[in-house]
Amino acid sequence: MEFPADFLARERALLGERFAELYTYATPEPARGITVNTLRCPASWVAEQADFSVTASPFCASAFTTAPDWRPGRHPWHHAGVFYAQEPSASAPAALLDVRPGMRVADLCAAPGGKTSQLAAALQGKGLLVANEFVASRAEILRQNLERMGVTNALVTNADTARLAATWPGRFDRVLVDAPCSGEGMFRKEAAAATQHDAALVDHCAELGAEILENAATLLAPGGVLVYSTCTFAPQEDEAQIASFLDRHPEFSLCDLSDCGFGRPGEPNRAPEGFPAERCRRIWPADGGEGHFMAKLQKAADAEAPQPGRSKPVRPAKVPPEWYAFAESCFPQLAQHPVTLAGEWVLLPPTESAQLPMGKIRLLRSGVLAGSVIKKRFQPAHALFMAYGAQCTNREELTRDDPRTAAWLRGEEIDARTAQNGWCAVCVDGFPLGGGKVSGGRIKNHYPKGLRNLG
Repeated sequence: MEFPADFLARERALLGERFAELYTYATPEPARGITVNTLRCPASWVAEQADFSVTASPFCASAFTTAPDWRPGRHPWHHAGVFYAQEPSASAPAALLDVRPGMRVADLCAAPGGKTSQLAAALQGKGLLVANEFVASRAEILRQNLERMGVTNALVTNADTARLAATWPGRFDRVLVDAPCSGEGMFRKEAAAATQHDAALVDHCAELGAEILENAATLLAPGGVLVYSTCTFAPQEDEAQIASFLDRHPEFSLCDLSDCGFGRPGEPNRAPEGFPAERCRRIWPADGGEGHFMAKLQKAADAEAPQPGRSKPVRPAKVPPEWYAFAESCFPQLAQHPVTLAGEWVLLPPTESAQLPMGKIRLLRSGVLAGSVIKKRFQPAHALFMAYGAQCTNREELTRDDPRTAAWLRGEEIDARTAQNGWCAVCVDGFPLGGGKVSGGRIKNHYPKGLRNLG
């Protein structure tokens, strides 16, 4: 592995003889892995039932390493949102946040959605998750991934974090900042990370990270917890970043991560003298990951609580009766669920979202897109089946080895053996693969074209 010259000089100066040890990769190929979506099933079930090689990851209880040449994106369980393909050490930051059902959680730099999916799984459908991404194209990828994972209680937003902080001060119990960074931990995986690296990039990312941290501090409620992470080794973006933040925010304390079970302590010579860098955590190439830095911060319970804005009463939507007729037939558990409208679309918003004022925040999705009325008939959306398909009253049950499963994922019609005429959920090993419409013993395929296994 050839490192950029400026990076090499800095790290050799900081690490001395330890450089060769820490920057010797634990595996010859970039580490590959999956993180199980425990909204679908326990991680232990995947470990027992997988038809591919998995080894428990040290970085997260629901994560596994896989063979470097295995293609997770073509597996039926990937399509069903059973797991998220993720470099093993990338699963560590979300696991440190200690999210529990019922909390309000914000992921401020959420795309493409791996860590966000972990937070959603920890919530188990209870509470509220705000998944934000500033770059519009990446925010759309985030939305698609959360839809695939069957997340029902998320608001997907495309906004500057300053706008979020101004609109929702003090509203969240947990905040994750997986900050945009110079990507020094990605040199082996992404050639562009090495060719684009320079001191100006590091300085820019450090400034951006500091700005996002400030907004995260405003969003966090007294007593709440904030986890900051990067996939870089640069001191300005890591230990020195956290030291500077704590100087500005005496209401925050640095939590000790020494018992987290992976990685190594932060480096004292990368921060001002007296900063307890050993409370942070680093994952080096030698530790089995590509590279990560993490710090966990807690806001004092008696910190000043910002006064949040008030949400305006929402007028009850005039919901089309076709939705209720469809829900009573196929998803009776949803017939009494709160409903909102966005143009022609029917959505099932998170219950807690009614308590948040939206202001001028760009909202890409609120909860689950249920569908729309076309020619006086309700047309269900793919997202509805991905979120609630396992509970649909009319299901076609497939297994991963059934030839119809591969055909379905190619976009083909398949024979109906368990589903009756009308709309049905198509499931593989009990997990949803979208929906189709049965007629004459055949299921017309409504799996989105952009998601199919082609070629």
